[in-house]
Amino acid sequence: MTSVTLGSLGEKIRLHSRCFCPNVLFINVPENAEGASKVWRQGTKNAPTFSSRSIISRSPPQAVASEISTTEPKATTTLTNEEKMLRNYVPIFVMLPLGVITVDNVLEDKDKLVKELKELRAAGVDGVMIDVWWGIIESKGPKQYDWTAYRSLFQAVQECGLKLQAIMSFHQCGGNIGDVVTIPLPQWVLDIGESDPHIFYTNLKGNRNPEYLTLGVDNRRLFSGRTAVEIYSDHMKSFRENIADFLETGLIIDIEVGLGPAGELRYPSYPESQGWVFPGIGEFQCYDKYLQADFKEAATAAGHPEWELPDNAGEYNDAPESTEFFKSNGTYLTEKGKFFLTWYSNKLLSHGDQILDEANKAFVGCKLKLAAKVSGIHWWYKADNHAAELTAGYYNLKDRDGYRPIARMLSRHHAILNFTCLEMRDSEQSADAKSAPQELVQQVLSGGWRENIEVAGENALSRYDSTAYNQILLNARPNGINREGQPKLRMYGVTYLRLSDELLQKTNLNLFKTFVKKMHADQDYCPDPKKYNHHLGPLERSKPEISIEQLLEATKAEDAFPWDKETDMSVSGGLLSNLIRKLFSLFK
Repeated sequence: MTSVTLGSLGEKIRLHSRCFCPNVLFINVPENAEGASKVWRQGTKNAPTFSSRSIISRSPPQAVASEISTTEPKATTTLTNEEKMLRNYVPIFVMLPLGVITVDNVLEDKDKLVKELKELRAAGVDGVMIDVWWGIIESKGPKQYDWTAYRSLFQAVQECGLKLQAIMSFHQCGGNIGDVVTIPLPQWVLDIGESDPHIFYTNLKGNRNPEYLTLGVDNRRLFSGRTAVEIYSDHMKSFRENIADFLETGLIIDIEVGLGPAGELRYPSYPESQGWVFPGIGEFQCYDKYLQADFKEAATAAGHPEWELPDNAGEYNDAPESTEFFKSNGTYLTEKGKFFLTWYSNKLLSHGDQILDEANKAFVGCKLKLAAKVSGIHWWYKADNHAAELTAGYYNLKDRDGYRPIARMLSRHHAILNFTCLEMRDSEQSADAKSAPQELVQQVLSGGWRENIEVAGENALSRYDSTAYNQILLNARPNGINREGQPKLRMYGVTYLRLSDELLQKTNLNLFKTFVKKMHADQDYCPDPKKYNHHLGPLERSKPEISIEQLLEATKAEDAFPWDKETDMSVSGGLLSNLIRKLFSLFK
């Protein structure tokens, strides 16, 4: 098994004297599915470990619900009611269109974009999110970076008075839900894939997925003398060097580090490009020669050289019970199955940890936050096997928390956990998919808060209705407003998917403005994050490595924190106003 080498303890970091920037949040993902009741997670059954190798920091503080503190610095003066309410403020960002910078590296129709940005600013929005596509920036050849179009975009955002979340998008655009444009990986990388197709994630049948490099090549010098991790690191260093002035002015407050397909820390287990349709269980993606060799090494070291990767886990659109691996009393419950799932999910943890360490090195000293996306795979969540989560790399069961170890890994890099499907309710989902988005959101956010990290999120699908907005508001403040100061549970921010002509249509925009106001706890837009307890100091160097054993201690399942039934900041104005709004929508 390949070991992961992280920044050494005590490493001297040379700070970029020009680099500054402020704060924030975020995330991204897919789909839809069914209804559910509360699933309170219990049990302590941990999966077996097979390696003592370290992959990540000193053991971070672990909080229980009663330890989630809202203690604020003692004020020398009494806070006004407005100041108290501002402590409930949750900033709201809007994703820009995927193709705002074209595949040819051109900012098209800047005038239209500026007009739309001004509309967002007038609506009270705090900032916008933009994908910074590797396939555009380094398209001409290794280390040949072109930031011209992005600089023009950043300037427009800054002049409109908005803040910016930048995604380091190391994946292909195209082939996932909501992808309306195609932006492939750099051609010179795809050319390498022609001679060595194993650089891409591969399923059991040998189908390759060119939307993201397999984590099996993270540390292999297959790319003009560089490893995949070095490519990602060089890209982020170039971003810092070439965008330094925007960092200094505080425009860019958040760097989300792409860690997989759709920018999410997961395997590409449900690609529409290969025929997957909701709610298929997906397929494991570890059959390239590099991950096969890694698994064989791990199995041999564990005393089972005869073990092979699963060949009985079904196909993309299967239901769990139709497979030998996921059925009741299936392979996933055996010693061999547990070993595989532990290896598969641990590789993902290691991958995310290593790249986030490089991101931390690149941006240390900047006044910004790092963030990472985790996918909201809510279908089959109510099934005992959690099959769709398992194929994506989230080893999550009723008696095993597959998300809190990710939060613990993120804690070492001072990173935000960004989750999705915030807008979904169980009652909206199809019963056939055994979906429970509400319980999934509660589990993941609770795990982040227990690890004392910030959590943020976004909606998975474009919605313009009060039901979706109210669900997002509930998740942003699960126990409502605290009129005496900051609530115990509050998301760091929410990013709305996405800017479009439909969003800016008058009726939709008016309701969206109300949503923004409610996210802000009925307060006016606040340009000073300190007033709502978002302090953006210089990014600190990552903490020491956390051992795999310490990470897996976080798999112990615990109850999610309690959520209120409904938000106390509803965008709905009652039955009459809803009826009037619907009538107006008929004549839009």
